[in-house]
Amino acid sequence: MRFRVRAFLGWATLAAICLLNVPAVFGSDKAELTFGMLLVGPYNDHGWSQAHYEGGRYVEAKLPGSKMIYIDKVNPADRPGLTIPAVVDELVDKGAQLIIGNSDDMKDGMREAASQHPEIHFLHISGDDVLTGNAPPNLSNLMGRMEYGKMIAGFAAGLTTKDGRVAYLGPLINEETRRLAASAYLGARHAWTVVRGMPAETFKFRVSWIGFWFNIPGVTADPSQVARNFFDTGYDVILSGIDTNEALIVANQQRKEGKAVYALPYDFIGSCNSAPEACLGVPYYNWGPDYTRIAKSVINGSWNQAWTWSGPNWEAINDADSSAIGFIIGDALSQANREQLKAFIADLGSGKLNLFTGPLSYQDGSDYLKAGEIATDRQVWYLKQLLQGMEGASK
Repeated sequence: MRFRVRAFLGWATLAAICLLNVPAVFGSDKAELTFGMLLVGPYNDHGWSQAHYEGGRYVEAKLPGSKMIYIDKVNPADRPGLTIPAVVDELVDKGAQLIIGNSDDMKDGMREAASQHPEIHFLHISGDDVLTGNAPPNLSNLMGRMEYGKMIAGFAAGLTTKDGRVAYLGPLINEETRRLAASAYLGARHAWTVVRGMPAETFKFRVSWIGFWFNIPGVTADPSQVARNFFDTGYDVILSGIDTNEALIVANQQRKEGKAVYALPYDFIGSCNSAPEACLGVPYYNWGPDYTRIAKSVINGSWNQAWTWSGPNWEAINDADSSAIGFIIGDALSQANREQLKAFIADLGSGKLNLFTGPLSYQDGSDYLKAGEIATDRQVWYLKQLLQGMEGASK
C-alpha cells in the first residue's frame, strides 16, 4: 500500500534521501540474515525498546531464515564503561550483518563502529548523519514521524482536561524531544481553543525534563515523583515523552484515590494495558515494516544509504504491515471525544489541517514561523526552542 504522506511542507522531498550504494553482504540467492539490535533500555520495558524488539520479531516472522540477536540496557548506567564499538564487535562476532542502534545517544558510537566495519550495514534510529553528510557509506538513518502521534495524543489531552492544564513528562532536552513536546502542545492547544472554544490564556502546558530516556536512580529526576507533582499542582492530564510508563501508573494510583486524572504513555502499542482506566490513548512506533524492507535490501543486494522519516498510513493508521506510526484510543477517552479525535486524525491525514503553520514564536519571542508560513521538514526536525506558550526549559 502506498502511504499518503501529508502535512509539513517539504516532507515528500525528504522522505528518503538516497546517497551512496553500498555493496550487499549477500546476493539475491541467499535469504539468510542475522541482524543485531542494540537497545538502550530493557527489551521488555513496555515502551521504546520493546517497540524495537517487537519490530525485530516482526522481521523474523516475515523473512524466513532471518534471525535477530540483541543486547539490551545499552546505556552508561546499566553497563558502566560500555562503548558502542565494543558491543557492535560482540554482535559481529556472532554473525550479524546488519546492526541496528535504537537511541540518539548512540550516534557517535554507531558512526565509529560503521567506519570500523565497512562490510557490515548499520542503521541508526533517530539520527541525522546521512542528512548532514557525516555518515560513512554503510550507515543509514531511520525515524518515525512521531510528531503526528504526539499531535494526536496532545489533542486527546486537550479534549479531556477539565481546566486546560496539560503536563508533559520529558526525558532529556534535544531537537527530537523539543519537536515532540511542541507537537503535543500544538495538538492540545488546538483542542482547547479551536474545538472547545476556550480562551487561549486559560490554557497551560508545562514541560518537565527528568534528564534521560528513563529513570536512573541518583542520576535523573524520579519520573513518578515528577508525575505526582504535576497532579498535585492541578494538572489533570500528563503526556509522557519518556520510554517507560510511570506517568500512567501514577495516574492510575491517583484515580484510585478519587482524582479525575489521566495520562497518555508513549512508544509501545500495548502501553495502555498497564492501567487502562487512566489511559486516554497511546501514540506508538511500528518498526516492523521498515525493518523488514531494510533487511530485504541487505539480502537482495539493493541496500542504499538513506535518511528516512516514515509516517502513518493515513488510510489505516494502525495497520501493522504498513503504518510506521499508530495511535490506540484508550478506554478512558469518552465516546464524544473519540469522535472528535477521529475527525482530527482525518484532517491531519487529508492535509486539511497543518498545525505547524505560522504565526508561531519560540519561547524567547523570536519568530519560528511567520503568519501563513508552513514549516519545512528541516524547520520541524531542527526545532531550536520550545514554542511560546509552553512552560519549561528549552536547553
